[in-house]
Amino acid sequence: MLRSELAWREFYADVLFQRPDTARRNLQRTMDGMELDGETGGRFDAWRNGRTGYPIVDAGMRQLLATGWMHNRVRMIVASFLVKDLHLPWQWGARHFMAHLVDGDLASNSHGWQWVAGTGTDAAPYFRVFNPVSQGQRFDPDGAYVRRWVPELAELPVAVIHAPWTSKHGPPLGYPPPLVDHATEREDALRRYGALRASSR
Repeated sequence: MLRSELAWREFYADVLFQRPDTARRNLQRTMDGMELDGETGGRFDAWRNGRTGYPIVDAGMRQLLATGWMHNRVRMIVASFLVKDLHLPWQWGARHFMAHLVDGDLASNSHGWQWVAGTGTDAAPYFRVFNPVSQGQRFDPDGAYVRRWVPELAELPVAVIHAPWTSKHGPPLGYPPPLVDHATEREDALRRYGALRASSR
């Protein structure tokens, strides 16, 4: 695992050396035409402050603010949520990460975000849309991670810890409802990608 991570670090360093513009621009320039949203309704602020209503996303973003670190799996989940659920530019997330990560590395960070956004070196990653509920259930099955970083949810049973809006009484007081509907936004993300592919033929 360590060798693999080191290899990825060196690979992305070489990509950035060859293409320094990709620190802030899409490697795959055809993706420049992707339909993105601007900031409306404070969605970016909700994401970066851990107030999206999706517990695994909020736990990761709060951990980042508190410690300057989060596990790579959670980094992928929160990045996917920003790009695929909120339809916001990956550059916004990359800048936020670099401002807070204690292990922030320009090449790995920018190209890790591009991997999620489907604009980088991977051939077809845009179809990878992480479901924040199922990801939480799979990688935090007892909810310990969420309970640590989102104390408003600490008393919820395991059955609803990753989808508190499904609780009999809804989300606990002080915790927001989901910012968006994941299923709807996933379909919209794929629609946008399909429209881009059709227009580039």
